[in-house]
Amino acid sequence: MGKQVNILIVGVGGQGTLLASKIISGVARLSGYDVKQSEVHGMAQRGGSVVTYVRFADKVFSPLIEKGQADMILAFEKLEALRWSVYLKPEGTMIVNTQEIAPMPVILGAATYPENIVETLSRRYKTIPVQAREIAGELGEPRTVNTILLGVAARILEFEQNLCLQAVEQAVPEKALVINRQAFLAGWDTHLSV
Repeated sequence: MGKQVNILIVGVGGQGTLLASKIISGVARLSGYDVKQSEVHGMAQRGGSVVTYVRFADKVFSPLIEKGQADMILAFEKLEALRWSVYLKPEGTMIVNTQEIAPMPVILGAATYPENIVETLSRRYKTIPVQAREIAGELGEPRTVNTILLGVAARILEFEQNLCLQAVEQAVPEKALVINRQAFLAGWDTHLSV
């Protein structure tokens, strides 16, 4: 491989960012890379901002990613994509779930949710909006948003599909395996508008 790949996975508590980082780390390991994954940064309780770092290469020494060094940001929510965008390299890729989850200041009326986030990001970065919540609804399981987004990311990262499905199998409870495989494949097959 030669170069190191740095990925931020961002969202709010309860969206499955930790499972997503576990799966993407698993795929990288199965692909033969050394992997470092961070602990959760931010508030893990539902509604708080959450970020995990995943780095892989032939050899990785630290899980931390500095501002301007992420090759990819996988954002489970639009405002979190905007909040963490300073970590993306100018030539990096931003995958953004189009879902909006209002933070507490917006809920309380002390702030307004920013408009045109995806358009703003698209002016600065290669940005791929994904309607993962809608796809999950079509599958009948709203909790698969994370796995759908992983399917999109894995295809862009050019991982082998069979290794991705193996990593999903290793990380997801057996009772949720079939729907998560379907969700991953739905993300993998999503038409990517760039």
